[in-house]
Amino acid sequence: MKIKSPTLLVDRKKCEQNIEAMAKKATSNNCIFRPHFKTHNSVAIAELYRNAGVSKITVSSVKMANYFASHGWNDITIAFPLNILEMDEINRLASKIKLGLLIETIEAAEFICKHLKEPVQVYLKIDTGYHRTGIWHEKNDLINTIIKFFPQCSKINFSGFITHAGHSYQASSKHEIEQIHTDTKNKLLKLKERYLCRFPNLIISVGDTPTCSIVDDFSGIDEIRPGNFVYYDAMQLQLGTCEQSQIAATVACPVVALHRDREELIIHGGAVHLSKEALSTSGSGINYGWVLKQTPHGWSEINKELYVKKISQEHGIVNVPAHLMHEFKVGDLIY
Repeated sequence: MKIKSPTLLVDRKKCEQNIEAMAKKATSNNCIFRPHFKTHNSVAIAELYRNAGVSKITVSSVKMANYFASHGWNDITIAFPLNILEMDEINRLASKIKLGLLIETIEAAEFICKHLKEPVQVYLKIDTGYHRTGIWHEKNDLINTIIKFFPQCSKINFSGFITHAGHSYQASSKHEIEQIHTDTKNKLLKLKERYLCRFPNLIISVGDTPTCSIVDDFSGIDEIRPGNFVYYDAMQLQLGTCEQSQIAATVACPVVALHRDREELIIHGGAVHLSKEALSTSGSGINYGWVLKQTPHGWSEINKELYVKKISQEHGIVNVPAHLMHEFKVGDLIY
């Protein structure tokens, strides 16, 4: 294949190894493994999971759930707060597959009780510290009020409490990641214990790549939902949750200009191809990704002097020290 424009490259073997390792961790902890498919959103990558014995998945939208349902996935949790405007689509989907939904407001609970036509699994979305969304774990009155709706609707199977400890991405050490995991687990266990007599099949579900990668003991956790781990990335490498040898994806970008006086090269590869998420590294400041070169044995080792320091929609500006500028020319591909 001749690459002419920004192109995602995936190492299939590394993906398979990453999937196998996480699946083994879930099995050894007697956890349900429900990986998040948002990271790859690909039927081809999904087949690698299926080959590893995965049958339950997580997605982030009704549209994504429909996409994977149309390719034979029939046990799907939509890990995004219920959008009541999509109730017709949700009912259609729930008539075909085992569907899990997230609730975090009284309004959504009341609405779904009135308009649900097919059986679904319902989870309460809990905030354990990330503060993106979800009910704060100590808001007992609100949690009680919402849960009281569920027995009123025969189509609802209240299945448990679910969270995303996304603040693990801001951790400064493995120890801090482990602390976030323990804190998250303890908060969810308190909720589970409070309602277990009334709902004996409740589970607690967690899902972030840093804790799922670093922690080995998931006792007390019923389900894990990591997603990024299938590829890993520079942010995970910086966090210490993976090795460079586990990173399974990169973007090939053409070099379109060199500016030796500024020690920069320009690539066709910007925010639409890479990400607006950036690393903050000592010495280099904002970093949108380290630059690799292709070798006969795969991608080169990271040279931290080479990194994408600025992006716009289509442009990437790469920092290249003067003593390395001779290694690049217009028309090259970097990764």
